[in-house]
Amino acid sequence: MKTGIPNHIAVIMDGNGRWAKARHLPRAFGHRKGAEALRELLKSAIEIGIPYMTFYSFSSENWSRPQSEINDIMGLLRRYLQSELATFHKAGIRLKVIGDRSRLADDIILLIEDAERQTSDNDKLTVVMALSYGGRQEIVEAARNVALKVQSGSLDATEISEELFEKELYTKDIPDPDLLIRTSGEMRISNFLLWQLAYSEMVFVEKNWPDFTKKDLLFAIEEYQKRDRRYGSAAETA
Repeated sequence: MKTGIPNHIAVIMDGNGRWAKARHLPRAFGHRKGAEALRELLKSAIEIGIPYMTFYSFSSENWSRPQSEINDIMGLLRRYLQSELATFHKAGIRLKVIGDRSRLADDIILLIEDAERQTSDNDKLTVVMALSYGGRQEIVEAARNVALKVQSGSLDATEISEELFEKELYTKDIPDPDLLIRTSGEMRISNFLLWQLAYSEMVFVEKNWPDFTKKDLLFAIEEYQKRDRRYGSAAETA
């Protein structure tokens, strides 16, 4: 199946720390520069006409980082949620956050809930931020929810299907990504959207995230458009 503009692009924003280290700067500077790159990329996504983008912002494994770095990231997140809300509204961006919110500070949870509520009717671009997120964790949680329904008698085990299971995922109202982009040259998905990426095309970019631009996004889309998406079927023959 030949491809056009992806309906949904997922992005692993990797390399903030390496970007800072290469410039002999604290890692916090890399995270701040990464936030600026995200801001510019959202503008580009709207210009290109991409309906959905999901960003791996903070993984469940990232909680093991030094507390000082976690504090920097969470402080940046607070400021981002506060400063960008008006911009999101003006641009027609709807925000959705997925992940385990129980580990986030109460004030951050309130900021997330407020941003989601205030942008819920926007329809230019849906931005999904994966915060305190892990793909295995998401699948285990979904399986637990299905098991509880079977245990309670509200669901028969024979009724379990892929479609039913997907309704228990964080992304139940979001189409699966067509394209995954990862920056910094790493070539793995690092526990990100394990279920949803089953048939996604993948493009790996050498640049660190703070240096990623609209030009790089267009390059990744062009690479995606060269792919023949078969979803497990045989290749078409001439």
